[in-house]
Amino acid sequence: MNNEIPYKIYLSEQEIPKQWYNLRADMKNKPAPLINEDGSICSKEELSKVFCDDLVEQELNDTDAFIDIPDGIRDFYKMYRPAPLIRAYCLEKKLQTPAHIYYKFEGNNTSGSHKLNSAIAQAYYAKKQGLKGVTTETGAGQWGTALSMACSYYDLACKVYMVKVSYEQKPYRREVMRTYGASVTPSPSETTKTGREILKKFPGTNGSLGCAVSEAVEVASELDGYRYVLGSVLNQVALHQSVIGLETQTALKKYGIKIDTIIGCAGGGSNLAGLIAPFAGEILRGENNYDIIAVEPSSCPSFTRGTYAYDYCDTGRITPLAKMYTLGSDFIPAPGHSGGLRFHGMNPMLSQLYHDKIIRAVSVNQTDVFKSAVEFARVEGILPAPESSHAIDIAIKEALKCKETGEAKNILFGLTGTGYFDMAAYQNYNDGTLKDFPLEDKEINKSVDKLPIIEA
Repeated sequence: MNNEIPYKIYLSEQEIPKQWYNLRADMKNKPAPLINEDGSICSKEELSKVFCDDLVEQELNDTDAFIDIPDGIRDFYKMYRPAPLIRAYCLEKKLQTPAHIYYKFEGNNTSGSHKLNSAIAQAYYAKKQGLKGVTTETGAGQWGTALSMACSYYDLACKVYMVKVSYEQKPYRREVMRTYGASVTPSPSETTKTGREILKKFPGTNGSLGCAVSEAVEVASELDGYRYVLGSVLNQVALHQSVIGLETQTALKKYGIKIDTIIGCAGGGSNLAGLIAPFAGEILRGENNYDIIAVEPSSCPSFTRGTYAYDYCDTGRITPLAKMYTLGSDFIPAPGHSGGLRFHGMNPMLSQLYHDKIIRAVSVNQTDVFKSAVEFARVEGILPAPESSHAIDIAIKEALKCKETGEAKNILFGLTGTGYFDMAAYQNYNDGTLKDFPLEDKEINKSVDKLPIIEA
């Protein structure tokens, strides 16, 4: 054991970032802009009808590398940040690998995940604008939980549309949201025009994040004093989440650690973008090189089997279109337990980085993910969220490669949250009833074939 590096590397309150890092400013090939159905670029005025004004400014900003974090947000961050960077000594010993494994743990708050980093920012700007409340979607419930906490802090109403399968699989996550004052509706529902249309088109559906987005946007557009907020996919969310990577970068520099491989789970892209942001910036500026790996579920593989094209961010096709790797807005993923990764598309900035081969991606099966999650939990003492466990699975595999080659690589992954509200999933794994969901090309093609035809 290298005693010079502690199990947990903590930063001080003073080392919490004072600015978010905007990776887009360092990108030579900028992510494509959001557009309307007619192909015109979405204006600031059009986006402000859906999102908070300050957040629209951040969404459109691709020139300023650093954006100040308001004191009100930073003061809230101090309640649970800085988050520790942990050396996985016990996992290394179990694997008998020469690799050094580190993970950034984002689960040390009541929401149980990294989502609070953006939730508090979006609630802050909604309050600043004088709004009554916000609407949103949530998959596994981490985002809905985080936003309900943030809205409670700022005395804002919070209406959450939760993907139906997760609403049923994770009742306790739902109850945390209600405890913080949010209303929670399983999606798709009969409460919105879009929900009713989706139920008619896909009878008996388990829902998807795309469906929930449609309902939340519709409600926000109809209620005076409300705006829609999103927990992933958008560039503004990636910006807020950069605190993860910035803290990690500071902690590594303290001990002179040079990372070789960086691994994050990938659904809509919020945690992956946040973790890799400053490191990808180093690559783009020619300062360093890293092997950055995005890990997605084989049942919803937007990077590895998706199409790079303009698509709607929602199933009801009422949002602006984003150029991204997508499985098609009609794609309804299988009811896997990693609800936070069940989105048909990927953040436009990450999509551009993947297209430019700055990062790479792999997909993994659900049963392999839970096997690695259990192995990690038994030696590291943290029960990981199913989403985070995708990154754990690949981190273990990369460490075992080092065992074969004798390379002592430094591997970093993001532990985005805890799995204590995901016990039904762990019960299925322990009972031997957890299964994978093979995805045939024809299931993807029938959705991709309906992509809007728009010149990139």
